Amino acid sequence: MNMKKINPWKMILLVTMSLSLFTACSSQGKDTAGPAADPSSKEEKKSTDAPPEPLGKYPETVTVTEVLGYNPPEDPRTPKGITPDQNAYLKDLKDMLNIEVKYKWTVPSSQFEQKFSLAMASADLPDIMELDQKNFEKLKKQGMLADLTEAYNDYASPELKKYMESDGGFAMKTFTEDGKLLAIPAFEDPFLSTQLLWLRKDWLENLKLEPPKTMDELDKVAQAFVKNDPDQNGQNDTYGVSLQKNLFFWAYDLRGFFNGFGAYPSIGDNQSAWIKDSSGKLIPGLIQPEVKTALGKLQSWYKDGILDKEFALKDENKAVEDITAGKVGIVYGEWWYPNYPLNLNVDKDPKAEWIAIQIPGLDGPGKSLVPKIRSGKVYAVNKKMKNPEAAIKMINFYIEKGKKKYMEQNKAENGYVYNWFNPRIYNPAQIETIYTEVNKALDAKQTEITLDDENYKNVADVFKATQDYLAGNTANASKGVNWGQYFSRAAKDGGWGMTRQIKESGAFVNNEFFGLPTETQVEKGAQLDKLMQESFTKIIMGGSLDEFDKFVQSWKSLGGDQITQEVNDWYSKQAAK
Repeated sequence: MNMKKINPWKMILLVTMSLSLFTACSSQGKDTAGPAADPSSKEEKKSTDAPPEPLGKYPETVTVTEVLGYNPPEDPRTPKGITPDQNAYLKDLKDMLNIEVKYKWTVPSSQFEQKFSLAMASADLPDIMELDQKNFEKLKKQGMLADLTEAYNDYASPELKKYMESDGGFAMKTFTEDGKLLAIPAFEDPFLSTQLLWLRKDWLENLKLEPPKTMDELDKVAQAFVKNDPDQNGQNDTYGVSLQKNLFFWAYDLRGFFNGFGAYPSIGDNQSAWIKDSSGKLIPGLIQPEVKTALGKLQSWYKDGILDKEFALKDENKAVEDITAGKVGIVYGEWWYPNYPLNLNVDKDPKAEWIAIQIPGLDGPGKSLVPKIRSGKVYAVNKKMKNPEAAIKMINFYIEKGKKKYMEQNKAENGYVYNWFNPRIYNPAQIETIYTEVNKALDAKQTEITLDDENYKNVADVFKATQDYLAGNTANASKGVNWGQYFSRAAKDGGWGMTRQIKESGAFVNNEFFGLPTETQVEKGAQLDKLMQESFTKIIMGGSLDEFDKFVQSWKSLGGDQITQEVNDWYSKQAAK
């Protein structure tokens, strides 16, 4: 089973994780003109070139050099020792489109940000760039980005256009300035960000407890998971709720916990979330009194051993180790957790069983914070690049490779490492498509998927894993891997199944700010993040709750008030659109 076609966690991740950028420099003899500013080449194009083809092969090789920040391949069946330049996607790209990729440098993801910052500082910029919103904003201000309007209009494949227009053009409009499209956003269904509560069902059953609907019930369950030997191994070796050192992060954090108190501090990027007050203005969720109440509860949880005493020293990998080892039974997180890391626990412990529920709130199930737009990264092109359409054609190529005809060849064991290929854009409704199509096939008792479009591979992979899991067949993949695919994407009470129910019942609150970072956010954001992280951690570990009031004052005076003004200026313009 090629597992994580959607790259469920890094892609979700908020950008800071595994950015990869690359440059494309082209050789002579391309089939399109450069930017519109050069009228002579425009004329030449009219007289000599064939009409644009989304997957047309260049007559002469176009060389694309990339720089890449990468994580290991996500599929365990990938050949050992493979390097990014040996990725089978690159060979196919050369064969199909005559675009050749050469890496200027590759580094592990953790070193990428620093390395790319140096490249920006020395103006040694790549031609095709994967950017987070802050770097996009910086390069836009410096006038470094190409207008992609023409390249997109001429070369985007019907599938790419379908994806980009699936939200009514909302995301593309966000990255358009003065009528110029400056980036192709990799955006997705915003509800993919909805936090659920994941629990060890076998532990609940061992202790004769019901899944919690309120914070008080959650408190009782968490206490029992610490004190009453939920795994029945006769040892005092479990704690209640998973947490790593970043309170608002892409995973193993406490966004959903705060939401349960009616507090909406962050969408997971450390920055404040923005919610509407009764007068229709946007207010920073991070400094509201409900946050203080939630911190008070965390302080008592820390004291009672519900949170691991070492949480402030743990990164996400350490949090995963504890979940895998069966040390913790409750974790807040999105739909994809069964796919990683809960599957690792299921493979390690045959008795482990996880369920997903709507987050507990004060008087019953709570409302999760959901962004208005979910676009962690964008693909932009350097103004100096002669072939901006090469970026569009590479995206078309990646979408094309999802079709049924490539299924047998396009496997991890053959050296296809999708999380090393860029630029890649997914169907924004991919998970919904998988859920709908797999359930349609299951309900009709089909033995195979009949769908035949660019979504085939993703749907067929999950359908196969689902069939194998339900039949107890581990010939193709382990029980955990099969269950992870099924319970994240297809099960009606699983990750996406529960998320759909939350969406349909309206049990969510929107983060109303989806603009590019404001001037003061860019300038002061990192300092404010650090202030929040230090103040909140100190409170949880036993500091005075009054620290919160000091934090609010500092946050406001160190740029928060200015950001609030800028966000509301943006909001009033947005409302007028």
